[in-house]
Amino acid sequence: MQQNWKSFGVLSGVLMGGLVGFPVAILPVEAQTTVAQASGVDDGYLVGAGDRVRVDVFNVPEYSGEFTVLANGTVNLPVVGGVAVEGLTLAQASQVVAQRYLQVIRRPYVTLSLLEMRPVTVAIAGEISRPGSYTLDPQNPPSLTNALRQAGGVRQSANIRQVQIRRRRPFQQAEMLTVDLRQLAQSADLSQDILLRAGDQIMIPTAMNMSLEDARFLASTTFASRETEPIQVAIVGEVNRPGPHILAATSGENTPPTVTKAIQTAGGITQTADIRNIQIRRALANGQERVIDVDFWALLRNGDLQQDLPLQAGDTVVVPTATALTPEELTEQASASFSADSMAVNVVGEVRQPGTVSIPPNTPLNQAILTAGGFNNRARRGKVQLIRLNPDGTVSRRDIDVDFSNNANLESNPPLRPGDTVVVGRSGIAALSDALSNVAVPLGIMLRLFGI
Repeated sequence: MQQNWKSFGVLSGVLMGGLVGFPVAILPVEAQTTVAQASGVDDGYLVGAGDRVRVDVFNVPEYSGEFTVLANGTVNLPVVGGVAVEGLTLAQASQVVAQRYLQVIRRPYVTLSLLEMRPVTVAIAGEISRPGSYTLDPQNPPSLTNALRQAGGVRQSANIRQVQIRRRRPFQQAEMLTVDLRQLAQSADLSQDILLRAGDQIMIPTAMNMSLEDARFLASTTFASRETEPIQVAIVGEVNRPGPHILAATSGENTPPTVTKAIQTAGGITQTADIRNIQIRRALANGQERVIDVDFWALLRNGDLQQDLPLQAGDTVVVPTATALTPEELTEQASASFSADSMAVNVVGEVRQPGTVSIPPNTPLNQAILTAGGFNNRARRGKVQLIRLNPDGTVSRRDIDVDFSNNANLESNPPLRPGDTVVVGRSGIAALSDALSNVAVPLGIMLRLFGI
């Protein structure tokens, strides 16, 4: 058993007359307090049913011993019987015990020590992963952060600057305490990690305005939610597989999945995605909804990791449609880690394997032709046509001079986009042969009909 304890000694004096019949004068109790600071016990700790205490009466070992506070709030002591101590601090309980022993001992010196605290049960509500009632682990100090971790950690929408604790006080109004856990995490202010008492009610309020910096800071704290179980979110809009998706925590880190992981799970963004105006819609504990805007261009161009917001269960990620994107933006967007790993383009006409081919994003035109088997013997090798559906809904057609010795460039070997179609035409000889064949076949049929 862990001997975390706190003791209070109380010296009581009695001045008695030497002759029978003289009045007895009881001097005021003079408390001499010696404290062995205990982990998990503060000066305001109130004794209650289930606590184990030790009472030592100096030079009277038969009155000393270890006792448990009974369900009725009393300790049953030798000779004096039951003494009510529930709802008293340790110092007050020491005084009450000393006063009782004044009835049988002339000058008692009483020490009351807390050997083992009763289980501390608290209630936690608000922006917490698993709200409800919790009995804290007696092997650890009943601190606020330990309680929050036992309840799964605070959610990403929590206002950790204004955590409220409602504490009952005997014969008085409840006390309201406000704790700033941001101060604890940022400045190592341990006074904010207060020790809880049985019956404390903890309320984690909702942060109505939270910056992306605050959100990422909260996710990094030890009392934030640690998603060890997969969470379900919805990803809608310009992604390749919109709908609900199950996201697992980052392997080995137990950190919440982020927006980029959600988009990757949904197959990546499409070519028409507006990554400047992605939204996260989050349901709050108070029933309201918060909309958080993130700008993935800032992530892509400047490496601003604050834009990659940690997600929580029930979030909805909305990727809107872009109204206009430059070719340079489309190329850069297609190469991002949150784009699709591959894209489908069509290579038709005079190639060995015409049809749809799957190629990596930003693959140049020459590589797409080679993926389709290259030109066949009938192909017009010097020029192909590129047909493209633009984000604004228009269709562009462009003739491109093909040179397989060229590196990727916008003029003769442009990078392709999802849905592009490359048309490889016939050579002049193949076209003439087809024309002659078209004439010769009907002529042969007519000659056979007339028996010629």
